[in-house]
Amino acid sequence: MPRCRHGYFHVVNNDYTHWEMYAIGGSASPTINSQGNRFLAPNNKFSKEVTKHEDAPESEWMHWNWRSEGDLMLNGAYFKPSGAGASSSYARASSLGARPSSIVGSITTAAGALNCRKGSRC
Repeated sequence: MPRCRHGYFHVVNNDYTHWEMYAIGGSASPTINSQGNRFLAPNNKFSKEVTKHEDAPESEWMHWNWRSEGDLMLNGAYFKPSGAGASSSYARASSLGARPSSIVGSITTAAGALNCRKGSRC
């Protein structure tokens, strides 16, 4: 689960499940552009929020630029946006074109740690 500090972050086409505190966290005024991700909230009714604004009161983090675009929210998951909805700062927080969130399962099916052995190619 990313914890973003300072700067610009493009969170794109990930499959988030089993989080406890948050799926995307941030502190120190980051700009977060979440696109095409799938968020499956845990069954715990107190852990449905995707976002966690760390180390700042609401009066401060409400000015941080966080947005969700084309994300799929399942099992009650929700993203709390903040800041300027159509700010040009999101252009700096974009690295590639997002694929639709409906295909995240198929594009992440083989994701995970590599099974490498010493002396062999991964």
